[in-house]
Amino acid sequence: MTHLSGADAILQSLINNGVDTIFGLPGGQLDHFFDAMYHEKDRIKLVGARHEQGAAYMAFGYARSTGKVGTYTVVPGPGVLNSTAALCSAYATDAPVLCVTGQIPSGSIGKGYGELHELPDQLATMKSLTKYAERIDHPSQAPDIVTEAFKALKSGRPRPVSLEMAMDVMEMQSEVPLQDAYVHTPQEPDLDQVKKAAKVLADAKKPMIVVGGGANHASPEVNELAKMLQAPVVSFRSGRGIVSDRSYLSQNYPAGHTLWETADVVIGIGTRLQLQQQFWGVDDDLKIIRIDIDPVEIDRINIPEVGIVGDSKVTLQHLISKVETSNPKRESRQDELSALKESTLNRISKVQPQMSYLEVIREELPDNGIFCDEITQVGFASWYGFPVYEPRQLITCGYQGTLGYGYATALGVKVAHPDKPVISVSGDGGFLFTATELASAVQFGINLVTIIFNNNKYGNVQRQQDEWFGGRQIYSDLHNPDFVKFAESFGAAAYKTDSPHGLRECIRKGLDNKCPTIIEVEITESMATPWEFILTPQVRGK
Repeated sequence: MTHLSGADAILQSLINNGVDTIFGLPGGQLDHFFDAMYHEKDRIKLVGARHEQGAAYMAFGYARSTGKVGTYTVVPGPGVLNSTAALCSAYATDAPVLCVTGQIPSGSIGKGYGELHELPDQLATMKSLTKYAERIDHPSQAPDIVTEAFKALKSGRPRPVSLEMAMDVMEMQSEVPLQDAYVHTPQEPDLDQVKKAAKVLADAKKPMIVVGGGANHASPEVNELAKMLQAPVVSFRSGRGIVSDRSYLSQNYPAGHTLWETADVVIGIGTRLQLQQQFWGVDDDLKIIRIDIDPVEIDRINIPEVGIVGDSKVTLQHLISKVETSNPKRESRQDELSALKESTLNRISKVQPQMSYLEVIREELPDNGIFCDEITQVGFASWYGFPVYEPRQLITCGYQGTLGYGYATALGVKVAHPDKPVISVSGDGGFLFTATELASAVQFGINLVTIIFNNNKYGNVQRQQDEWFGGRQIYSDLHNPDFVKFAESFGAAAYKTDSPHGLRECIRKGLDNKCPTIIEVEITESMATPWEFILTPQVRGK
């Protein structure tokens, strides 16, 4: 037993579970928690934000780029509600994000008195957005509930969780039974199903692998299986880099569309396989094997030939040993797949000027660097047009498509990887959602390089207004600040250019800077639609 306040009990439990960084904003209901962090500043790095959305997205970026728990803390009521867009993004991308929030005085919860920051039922609200949410009503409960939170964060499908504690409970002193860190044991698969999958793969003539974020920690195993089967590996967003784009076995999303038409067996690993099954189509000639930690995901859209519930890394280790004994000798598909890769790159090269800018960014970003996208024309094209060499080197918000998430998220990525170069791209519309986090970036020395592609419009919205509504445009043109002066007013470095060549020089300067860098790229030409290589047509089961 240790004598602690409620705030200390939460913080010590977080530290015991490996949390070393917390993003957040102070406020009345969190005063005791922030004081607790002050006393542990040698063990906890506190990174302040200027808005709750920014704090939550920083934690999201931290989690997405590391696979570790990203933690943020905000006041209850409007504070926690401001952060919920990031929780939606974390839920969509299976990111282990932990929200620690305060509460009104415990005696007032549920009474409707009108306390500062009171919600009708904050806990119920958070339960609807997270995998696990709980209130800690006494300091002595903190270790057990924090352990349950980390169990939810690390076991099964990782998704966000939320913990709350009333301000008077944070101040309360009590004997607290602290616990060791929660230790997760990866889920073993059903070996009969593994054996069945190995038999299906042994009989496959043109196997194909599709990977998602659930396979990020299984990169060595995916590579080994792909080589054994000579199976191309396709990913859309979260699975990029599991097999390096330098390998002929790694194929981007448009190439996957081509391969899907003739594949006889597809093995989906840690992926929802939603776009492929819903839009590319399935038929009786295509056998699908699913490996997923979430049993609900296995047959959500179609019932697979084989469905295996288990940790992807452990499952693949078992599967590889079975395939080794039954796999026929396979000829290399290097010539075929290299030709497909080249022809696909030639096709997507017409997406201009996006591809020219992405080419420059890739050439200037070192191999160990991380690229963070946004809901912008360059971001869309990056999903298939930006080469990725390792897992978690392309950061996206998944299917939520959360406009404005990018800048604050990239700050969290950079905090998590201070020794790696990180480049973020934004449109002029999305950047201004969390642009005031420039103040945090300067204050905390987060030397992120951010490129703003400025065409003074919501580009995607305006394209749709032109195409769908006969050019009737409403609020898709934007009035913007001078981004260079804006950034410099915060103390950041800033440059402006209007060409890929000019961007190259600006990136070089930015990566050498010891402070945040903003690069404005003025776009005066129209951007080609990136969607023909994403919204691809049905090729099977017509």
